[in-house]
Amino acid sequence: MEEVLAGVGPRLKRLRAQRGLTLAALSETTGISVSTLSRLESGHRKPSLELLLPIAHAHQVPLDELVGAPPVGDPRVRLKPVERGDATVVPLTRQAGGVQAFKMVLPAARNEPEPRTHEGYEWLYVLSGRLRLVLAEHDVVLTAGEAAEFDTRLPHWFGSTGEGPVEVLSLFGPQGERMHVRAKPRA
Repeated sequence: MEEVLAGVGPRLKRLRAQRGLTLAALSETTGISVSTLSRLESGHRKPSLELLLPIAHAHQVPLDELVGAPPVGDPRVRLKPVERGDATVVPLTRQAGGVQAFKMVLPAARNEPEPRTHEGYEWLYVLSGRLRLVLAEHDVVLTAGEAAEFDTRLPHWFGSTGEGPVEVLSLFGPQGERMHVRAKPRA
């Protein structure tokens, strides 16, 4: 039990860092004071359900991911789609830390690009539809079977071209964890 509890703090800190949140931002979302969040992450405060539930909700992860619960023996992945605006995001990985995988279904909306930056590295693979990717000075359209990879510190935005919905696989990793794709260039 002590070993499980000792792993909660570092897991909380890693999850918050992956999402690019400050303690103050997480405090505002959860209603938990910055000092309490800091003590939880450093291991100076024991985690409780009343503290972990709002944190799990803020990060949109199951509680067992925060505490590192042992597997229950069922190998099936229970996918739980998350609605983000008009988009549907399905997390494909369950463990915090490292490279995260997502399937995204982006609606047939022709939105004005709003490029943003953050720490990390992303790899996108188009399953169906047409994906518009704005990356720094590049503005490209990817179709089914095409992939792109980029440093997310570059201003970037992606969405449907407006001609129909687009389904995308996304692998996102912290800075320094790059995916490697070997493919023949187009002739």
